[in-house]
Amino acid sequence: MNFDYEFGNTYYKYFKDVGFKCTKYKIVAPPEEQDEQPGMEYLMHPLPIFDDPKYQGSGKLKDKVAIITGGDSGLGRSAAIYFVKEGAKVVIPYLNEDKDAKDTKEYIESLGGTCLLLKGDISKKEFCEEIVQETINKFGKINILVNNAGVQYHQDSLECISDEQFDYTMQVNVYGMFYLTKATLPYLHSGDSIINLSSVTAFYGEPQLIDYVTTKAAIVGFTRALARNLALKNIRVNAIAPGYFWTPLQPACWEKEKIPSLGADAAMARMAMPYELGPTFVFLASDDSSYVTGQIMHVNGGQIMG
Repeated sequence: MNFDYEFGNTYYKYFKDVGFKCTKYKIVAPPEEQDEQPGMEYLMHPLPIFDDPKYQGSGKLKDKVAIITGGDSGLGRSAAIYFVKEGAKVVIPYLNEDKDAKDTKEYIESLGGTCLLLKGDISKKEFCEEIVQETINKFGKINILVNNAGVQYHQDSLECISDEQFDYTMQVNVYGMFYLTKATLPYLHSGDSIINLSSVTAFYGEPQLIDYVTTKAAIVGFTRALARNLALKNIRVNAIAPGYFWTPLQPACWEKEKIPSLGADAAMARMAMPYELGPTFVFLASDDSSYVTGQIMHVNGGQIMG
């Protein structure tokens, strides 16, 4: 199959073999794939758009300190950039994406911001505790925690999911969130915020991501229960359930032929770019959402409504 690509313009093609009921949609990304999780942003073509130059911060997060797991690339990178534009200092734990992390740090510094990189595996309790301690040592406080890092592997059936894959997906997506949130909580105070990343797939049940969907649904429950638990302390806990965004997770997960069709069944009929989620992170991290807790913010181009 041949694909046309041009972000910002509309190209309509008909594909009858990609498994979607709709046949007409906007193409945002061409077919490509990577061999390992969670993927490398610098290898993608076209590169994801993680910042809108027209976005001007207004000090909504001035002097705040934010930890953003997986902030080296994808949606986490956009969160880090937008937080910095609003005056925050950011800590970015990442797995092995050294070039992406370095590029993100350099971009943040070009904006006049401050970024601390920490390399390690968030599925390990010891590393999560190290993240918190290094943040306190460097900045003396924590105000915002974004549990963004995750992995996803597509398999055609439950029988194809190995015990090892299931365990690792749970360890990264759920255990990592649990360990880091637990280690962070003693340093959070009234007005601080926790933001977890769920997924649109948890609400429609993507059939090729059974273990991933399981973790993203668990994140919804964790968010709601923790929000009630911390409400009287005025520590807000919310989640974002993104639709399909052009991030390294996509080519690292899917067969390349499926990439252009991701997001096709959304009302807006396209995949999104990471910068389109940046303001949502800011909203949930700032006092703009002072009366919002236990909520799941759906940013999916109308793929799931209601």
